[in-house]
Amino acid sequence: QVQLAESGGGSVQAGGSLGLSCAASENQYRPDCLGWFRQAPGKERERVATIFTGSGRTDYGDTVKGRFTISQDNAMTTLYLTMHSLRPEDTAMYYCAAGRSILFGVCRDVDFAYWGQGTQVTVSS
Repeated sequence: QVQLAESGGGSVQAGGSLGLSCAASENQYRPDCLGWFRQAPGKERERVATIFTGSGRTDYGDTVKGRFTISQDNAMTTLYLTMHSLRPEDTAMYYCAAGRSILFGVCRDVDFAYWGQGTQVTVSS
């Protein structure tokens, strides 16, 4: 069983920056889909950013394009989300997720089998 642990959440004022990290407990697991999702109270879960490790392809939700960056360390053991120009509407619980792509090269929501417990990001105006 793979366990994912997020860290780095917190509170920041609008326009500020935060960085999130996600580490996996099982180093033998090699997912090819990694991603960050978020969910605000009363709202549906939203895909923030994903990376297909086979090609390095990254995809971003429309609301975060140009402001957020998903990345991995060289050892591919830690996933990051760097967030700039934060807005109050970015306030949510952020989750990292991992899985294997069924359709090679495409990371769909159903491909993400493992999820972290989440870390809270709060942006004040």
